[in-house]
Amino acid sequence: MKEKTYGNQSISALKGADRVRLRPGVIFGSDGLEGCEHSVFEILANSIDEAKEGYGSVIEVTLHTDYSITIQDYGRGIPLDFNEVEQRYNWELVFCELYAGGKYNNNEGENYEFSLGLNGLGSCATQYSSEFMDVEVKRDGMIYELHFEKGENIGGLRKTPGEFKRTGTRIHWKPDKDVFTEVDIPATYFQDVLKRQAVVNKGLKFNFKNELEGITESYYYEEGIVGYVKELAVGKNFTDIRVAEQETRGQDSPDRPEYKLKFQIAFCFCNEKNSLEYYHNSSYLEYGGSPDKAIKNAFVYAIDQYLKNEGIYNKDEKKITFVDVQDSLILIANSFSTITSYENQTKKAITNKFIQEAIQEYLREYLFIYFTENKDEASRIAKQVLVNKRSREKAERTRINVKKQLSGSIDISNRVKKFVDCRTKKVEERELYIVEGDSALGSCKLGRNAEFQGIMPVRGKILNCLKADYDKIFKNDIIVDLLKVLGCGIEITSKHNKDLHTFDIDNLRWNKIIICTDADVDGYQIRTLILTMLYSLVPTLINKGKVFIAETPLYEINTKGKTYFAYSEYEKGQILKTIKTKYTLQRSKGLGENDPDMMWETTMCPETRRLIQVVPEEIEATKTMFDKLLGDDLAGRKEYIATEGHRYLELADMS
Repeated sequence: MKEKTYGNQSISALKGADRVRLRPGVIFGSDGLEGCEHSVFEILANSIDEAKEGYGSVIEVTLHTDYSITIQDYGRGIPLDFNEVEQRYNWELVFCELYAGGKYNNNEGENYEFSLGLNGLGSCATQYSSEFMDVEVKRDGMIYELHFEKGENIGGLRKTPGEFKRTGTRIHWKPDKDVFTEVDIPATYFQDVLKRQAVVNKGLKFNFKNELEGITESYYYEEGIVGYVKELAVGKNFTDIRVAEQETRGQDSPDRPEYKLKFQIAFCFCNEKNSLEYYHNSSYLEYGGSPDKAIKNAFVYAIDQYLKNEGIYNKDEKKITFVDVQDSLILIANSFSTITSYENQTKKAITNKFIQEAIQEYLREYLFIYFTENKDEASRIAKQVLVNKRSREKAERTRINVKKQLSGSIDISNRVKKFVDCRTKKVEERELYIVEGDSALGSCKLGRNAEFQGIMPVRGKILNCLKADYDKIFKNDIIVDLLKVLGCGIEITSKHNKDLHTFDIDNLRWNKIIICTDADVDGYQIRTLILTMLYSLVPTLINKGKVFIAETPLYEINTKGKTYFAYSEYEKGQILKTIKTKYTLQRSKGLGENDPDMMWETTMCPETRRLIQVVPEEIEATKTMFDKLLGDDLAGRKEYIATEGHRYLELADMS
């Protein structure tokens, strides 16, 4: 084996475009789609910085059919000509030199006071990572043009005299598949980013042309973050929209330079929606950092102090957390500073100590004054936060209880009272009959095919799952036992109970779930409550066509040689027309009184039974009707009975 050498000649450095092309993850945070998207944002950020300084009020972004991108601004235009100080052309510094640009040695905002593209990597890094890039700048009566291919300039700087009404910069480029693993940026990325930038840059208009779909959209917020909070609240807020803002100066530590900070925080409280977004120098802070910590600490401190001072806490009650506040809070924070410490190049969090301290101190005082001067709103906020807190704590207790009840590997036939399993383990053949009471269990058990039909009796009327909370639902033995037998877990959408979501259709133990109740008023009600439970806790079973209703006969018609079964008044009439001999007619007995042969023929035999598949053809209409008839809409239920009740009189048990 040849000996490997490791000496002075073993050390090498990446040069030129290779610094980005071979290590895009270092610059953009990822070599995948996310990194590719960030390379786009670097170019957009430069145009936004120009507009924030008052140069241009419109930015145009185009996603072309080949997934190349054009960004056009109407700012001063990037200086590209010869730089006497650096003794180099500016186009080389901007597009071919990492850590170069007009935002260093900025002297408190001489060029850009609050810069989004601060790090000097953007234009160069994006150029290096492109398949091609074309740059056109209009300024000083000249049109400047550059062309790059795979990080290399082709043809140098071309400049010609030109007449134009507006200065600006136009950059057209295509991210390189040799650099990023994925370069087809979806239109949704542009829509999301441009809307966010319009929100935090009040009065700046973004036009997005999506050539893939032939659509043009504009994003513009005249009121900035205040208008965005209004949009999010859609009039459902129970407090007015408040705006806290300040300009100040400070430093992160005694040995660090002083810098300017300004921030604006718009918020309101709302029961139906919540949102929490942070922006710094127009960059969306996905992970927040300093502003996030400051705002959370300030709100918890201020509301906790109010609850204590007003004596609203129960004795020995635990302190609120920010989760309890956030459940009803819509808040957008927009801050700017002349010095910013980002966690990394992707700018998803900032770490400035002074920014955290300044926002926290100011917001604590602001909230104290707000609560003092607005007693009604303060009371509503405090009470709602406590409701959120107690709901969260109750949900946690429920979660622990449910996990205990629905977990375990003991065979369900041993841990569910009176459940009768079938023999086959092939899920595609298994059928579960949910029947009404112990008497029906007996006749169905004797009448079934034990190979593939299981029986689960429901003892009495089960809980109305649309009106009961989860804590009550999961204390109900009938519901818990039925969920154990189904085996697929539960679907939860409530914000406080989403940890309970354990649903997995692959764990369902049955191909068909068949609800089988008597053909009378009580039977219909039990059937409806079972359907309500399935609709509330495992709606996917309905969506996937797994739920059926077994029709049971209303009448039994006996002749000397044959017995007929009628499932409706109409069928009874049709059968009687065909019978020419003597017959006896009787109302069908309850399931528990039927003999096994009759149960098999009318209700359980796949060849002769009648099953109605429950399908959600109109999901919204179904939801509305369930809520109206079984939910909390009492006024709607009364109105429906008054206007539509006459249609169901013949089904009513008036005896």
